[in-house]
Amino acid sequence: MLENRKYGLEFISDRDIYEHVKHTVLQYRFEIDLDRFTENIIDPIKLTFDSIVYQRSIRDVLEGEISRQLDKSNTNQIGYFHENIFKYINPEWIVPKKGYDIINEKEFIYVEIKNKYNTMNSSSAQKIYISMQNTILKNPKAKCLLVEVLAKNSQDVPWEPSVDGVSMSDNRIRRMSIDKFYELVTKDPLAFKNLCLALPKIIEDVVQETQPSKKANTVIDDLQKLGKDMLKSIYWLSFKNYEGFDDFRA
Repeated sequence: MLENRKYGLEFISDRDIYEHVKHTVLQYRFEIDLDRFTENIIDPIKLTFDSIVYQRSIRDVLEGEISRQLDKSNTNQIGYFHENIFKYINPEWIVPKKGYDIINEKEFIYVEIKNKYNTMNSSSAQKIYISMQNTILKNPKAKCLLVEVLAKNSQDVPWEPSVDGVSMSDNRIRRMSIDKFYELVTKDPLAFKNLCLALPKIIEDVVQETQPSKKANTVIDDLQKLGKDMLKSIYWLSFKNYEGFDDFRA
């Protein structure tokens, strides 16, 4: 029973952290069919190179691509976990429907959360920084934070990017590692560490209760229905509107 589970996190109740982890787990993606697999056009040229260069069967290469797509979807659920946990810790922290990832309107704090800084290219980094500058122009009391889950160091420093070749710096626009953000929200410098210690047990409890569906996909079976040669079927799916590819579906 949930009432008997004790996770020892002083900044969030046992019930809230359990329910938040449960919601994240239940959003995990297990199933995929050919239609969903090809929602983004698959690159058969790369599949061909990967198969021959790595000396792997097309089936193995396709299964690797299937796993990559599932993993990308599940990575988005981890983003949900990171963004939405703070509203349970303190209701002043909200997740707006658009704009910043997290906002504290009472404290005028506006937050963008990124898994890693280098997941942003220079264009997207400039766009975020300019948006933060506009926020500060509208409200000089505002503080804007770029929070990194996987930062190189524990840090809370001014963010100093280059915008159109010009180095920028404003003490109100900061780069902050996730542990420092947890400290800001909870006033406990070890809050993030303690969450990491408790998380495996919480996830185990959730999985034990919910018994999420086993991984299942029909991509390979669906491809085989299109023709005996799976690689040709992939070429046909990607290039069927190009000249000469009609006979790739055998």
